[in-house]
Amino acid sequence: MFSGGCRACRAVSNELLLAMPWNCDYLIVGAGFAGCVFAERMASQDGKRCIIVDRRNHIGGNSHDEFNSVGVLVHKYGPHYFRTNSTRIWEYLSQFTDWHHVHYRILAWTGGRFWQFPINLNTIEQMLGRESSEEEMRGLLAQWRANIKSPANSEEAIVSQIGYPLFEQFYKNYTRKQWGCAARDLAPSVCRRIPIRLNRNNGYFDDTYQALPKQGYHRMFKRMVTHPNIRVILGVDYRELLAHACCGHLIYTGPIDEYFGYCYGRLPYRSLRFEHETLECDFYQPAVQVNYPNEHDFTRIVEIKHATGQAIPWTTIVREFPQAHTSANEPFYPVPNEANNALYEKYAHLARSEKRVSFIGRLATYRYYNMDQVVGMALTEWEKARSCCRGESAPAVISVSKGVQFA
Repeated sequence: MFSGGCRACRAVSNELLLAMPWNCDYLIVGAGFAGCVFAERMASQDGKRCIIVDRRNHIGGNSHDEFNSVGVLVHKYGPHYFRTNSTRIWEYLSQFTDWHHVHYRILAWTGGRFWQFPINLNTIEQMLGRESSEEEMRGLLAQWRANIKSPANSEEAIVSQIGYPLFEQFYKNYTRKQWGCAARDLAPSVCRRIPIRLNRNNGYFDDTYQALPKQGYHRMFKRMVTHPNIRVILGVDYRELLAHACCGHLIYTGPIDEYFGYCYGRLPYRSLRFEHETLECDFYQPAVQVNYPNEHDFTRIVEIKHATGQAIPWTTIVREFPQAHTSANEPFYPVPNEANNALYEKYAHLARSEKRVSFIGRLATYRYYNMDQVVGMALTEWEKARSCCRGESAPAVISVSKGVQFA
């Protein structure tokens, strides 16, 4: 146990950094879902001492939320719509939060009007200007879709289901704005994330559990890491701790190419710029998210108040502007295609040779994972770690100049 109990959510001065010994069983890089879940399990279930370090000044990673100056709860890094089909993951997170159940509804704005999105029977009726049926929709899609049996990219994945007219109306330009390239240059999985339905289900997702933490993500994460065996260090790059830290295992959740010093070159990511606007009204738009596939430089406007259920006379909208990732901004999305996956495999090969280092999370595995998938990955890593017999070997000494070294 760390002396003084839980040391969560405090930035560390350089003087304190140099003065204190940082001894732990696990040094965890990143205070997002992957890092916090792993630390919580190891601390609460196995009595292990965990240090979580994050160069940001808050816990929660990109899921972080906060109240702005007028009291609107906003998702600082874009909307994080929690959903899962896993009862195990739902019950695990429910230890740290009550839930506000949500039916996420998304619309698209193009051609001067709102459209139902994802595409379903209601969308087709908007196009036809009259009532239709599942049978008619099925027949129309059969006429429109391209005959591609094995789609090789995202464009083929969509046109093989709904044809080019709907692809060009809702997907083509949105994808180019979001990813900085054409859909045909992305893996099929990217656009396949969006469902296409023959019925009138207007929900964005089909998952069994769809909700947001009732008091926000930040409160949930804070409860997760408030444990005597967990120390959280914020506002510090983990490499600043390396000369002062002794640990048994490193859990790394940051960009895998950064860990290896970009020795094979940088993996491409997409970043985002957010434009917040607070308005004195109940709601600005009719849904939590409105996509703008063809108009404007931003991809969408999010009004998260639709999902949080807050009842206050103010609202905040957030416009999202995708941009290339550089050293001056944050990586948000790995860019899945054949060339990037091949580059990632080179880093994954190096990662597999690292001793007592685990790489988990979206950035460390260069995968476009949802939040519940990252939680599941962290739980699996915890189960794997606790099942290993480590013996009573001496603690590791981590050196920034030579990677991770263990005594």
